[in-house]
Amino acid sequence: MNFRIYRLGYSVHLLIFLMLLFVVSKTVAQKEPQYTQYMYNIGSFNPAYVGTVETPDITGLYRAQWTGIPGAPKTMRFGVNLPFTNEKNGLGFNVVSDQLGPTTQTYIDVAYSFQVKLSDDTKLSFGVDAGGSLLDVDYTKGDFENPNEPLLNNEDTFNKFYPTIGAGMFMYQENWYVGLSVPNFLTSGLYADEVANIIEDKVQFNLIGGYVFDLSEGLKFKPAFLMNYLNGSPLNLNMSTNFLISDVVTLGASYRWDNAISGLAGLQISNSLFLGYSYDYNTNGLGEYSQGSHEMILKFYLGKATGKSKTTKNRDQKGQPKQIDSPRFF
Repeated sequence: MNFRIYRLGYSVHLLIFLMLLFVVSKTVAQKEPQYTQYMYNIGSFNPAYVGTVETPDITGLYRAQWTGIPGAPKTMRFGVNLPFTNEKNGLGFNVVSDQLGPTTQTYIDVAYSFQVKLSDDTKLSFGVDAGGSLLDVDYTKGDFENPNEPLLNNEDTFNKFYPTIGAGMFMYQENWYVGLSVPNFLTSGLYADEVANIIEDKVQFNLIGGYVFDLSEGLKFKPAFLMNYLNGSPLNLNMSTNFLISDVVTLGASYRWDNAISGLAGLQISNSLFLGYSYDYNTNGLGEYSQGSHEMILKFYLGKATGKSKTTKNRDQKGQPKQIDSPRFF
């Protein structure tokens, strides 16, 4: 975001406001909406993921960032992953609303993926998505330092729609995954001059990975990471660890480099319903003024297998391998 010509009209101490602008400028390497529970939300930023799930799923997410500071970011996401029965193709649908101060961006896209077998255990998925971004700016939510600013155009709001095209790859086995994606290639030269004052026009690269360790029959350990990169900006690195207890309770922690530490918790309420929550505490200067960031995610698994993968760790009374259901954990 570029606030070169716009000043929020909230009664907030100048120091807090300047710190907010500083943090926004430092996190420009995360142009796409920021998630702490990214490991449960991969379909939002990598279209290759949509066909890798074992059954259809629906995801709803809400994130309130830097609570207590007026104009701080708020994000809502609704997503659907639909794998085909041929276990090769998949479709996805996403709607994401990202609000910061007087600006709101709504992303809508449809994704398609195709996967191939590299070996009996390894699959590689390719995905593309296409859609658009609706940018809305409400000038009544603030005061312009220059009342004659041409950006006003004698209007109270600015609305414009821009097409988006993204792509990704996702390679995985039952206990690990790695993915690379670009949410939108259509950036440079796309935005009009007045919009360039409000939105960054750079391509973002996302690299994600994770591994699931079976520590015991009732305990799994999953470290994961997500890196975001924009040309000319610092690398944004997220690292997390999660423990899955008895295939029901998830507990973990996360660290966003030079930005925040987080606590994560999840509950597999039923075979078809998962609820996750995270809380971020800023380790930069905003920690003294913000009340932290809250994020909730709700996942519905549709179908008989209800979001679970098969393992053969246990054996029956005759000593033969026995299939059991356990969450795939990504």
